[in-house]
Amino acid sequence: MTEPLTIIGNYLSPYVRKVLVCLELKGIPYRIDPIAPFVGDDAFGRLSPLRRIPVLLDGDLVLNDSTVICEYVQDRFLEVPLYPADPVQRAKARWLEEYCDSQLGDVIVWRMFFQKGVRRFLFNEGTDEDVVRGAREEELPVALDYLEAQLPAQGWIFGEVSIADISIAAFFRNAAFVRYQVDAARWPRVAGLLERAWALPAFHTLARYEDGSLRTPLPEQRAALAAMGAPLTETTYGTAAPRYGVRRPG
Repeated sequence: MTEPLTIIGNYLSPYVRKVLVCLELKGIPYRIDPIAPFVGDDAFGRLSPLRRIPVLLDGDLVLNDSTVICEYVQDRFLEVPLYPADPVQRAKARWLEEYCDSQLGDVIVWRMFFQKGVRRFLFNEGTDEDVVRGAREEELPVALDYLEAQLPAQGWIFGEVSIADISIAAFFRNAAFVRYQVDAARWPRVAGLLERAWALPAFHTLARYEDGSLRTPLPEQRAALAAMGAPLTETTYGTAAPRYGVRRPG
């Protein structure tokens, strides 16, 4: 590989985080244009017709959707496999990834993180507290009950860290951003997996940039991340005024 891969997408997106963790675990060089999809310009719209993040650029190749990107990365860079070799386990891992992308995406990203963060600070709109309350008290516990039944008491789901572990940990980072902590007494297996995953150097490296982004208004994030040494692209697609696009970013 002559040039690093390029990832377009904000550090605070769990879909972007999932891709970046895969790249970090595999040791693949990359650069990032840390935009939110809401501020992507017209050129971004041509790269991402659904106006979602992440987007991967690899030479002339443009890929959308975090799952497609992670599978491409796995197929191209075989070292440090992140999908189980066994076809049954591989299918189960892909299902857990999809469950996170869809169900946790709806509950954690849109009904909690978007309501408490993006909607307030980017669009200057009020939080629908009933939506947040329902997500925290009703929907997320159901998801946690399901995940608790799928996880081992110790270690990783399929023996070695996989896309399933990465996906679960990536989404619950956003729950932590809005001060939701998994009850370790009620869901010990989920809480244990999160503790193990977040302790990985890949998650730890990204957490520094995530925390810096959380403390910084979106228009100032790129400069703040540059000062922190983030591997930024030379140019950005994030030059448009904030606007709603297609609902789910990932």
